[in-house]
Amino acid sequence: MKQLRRALDALYLGSGILAALCLITILALIVVQMVARWTGEVFPGAPDYAGYAMAAASFLAFANALNRGAHIRVSILLNAVGPAANRILNIWCFAVGSAIAWYFVWYGRKFVYWSWKFNDISQGQDRTALWIPQSVMLLGAIIFAIALTDNLLSLIFKGDHRIRRDLVDQSFGE
Repeated sequence: MKQLRRALDALYLGSGILAALCLITILALIVVQMVARWTGEVFPGAPDYAGYAMAAASFLAFANALNRGAHIRVSILLNAVGPAANRILNIWCFAVGSAIAWYFVWYGRKFVYWSWKFNDISQGQDRTALWIPQSVMLLGAIIFAIALTDNLLSLIFKGDHRIRRDLVDQSFGE
């Protein structure tokens, strides 16, 4: 079980690192596009590639952000009820969240498949096969669904989810 836990934690961390690399890619694309404009050159498709990187960064960051407590949770009701009701509400929330995430994965898989099957390409200057950026988005969604399910199972079997809030983050906004 410890190997599975280490593998899942490594998956979430790796996903967060890939999201950070996508953000660095966006920065690089913006800088290259600025330099191209200053020199009178054209970098066709740069905004499209930046958009793909932003979608990838968003979806790849979901699981890592969830486990670090960076997702917004409205806990007014959870704080107002006792421990038994709190556990039931948390189980319900994670169950609904997991179901929605896996539903998204199911239809996202079909979306990627049909984009690949019909050779759907972007309408921009880059003419990228859309199944490529969609696949990265789907990968992030799968990892997020796994993280939600992981937290749900941890809550059911161990009595507590795996979300840990950073005290430094809490001190600034709450």
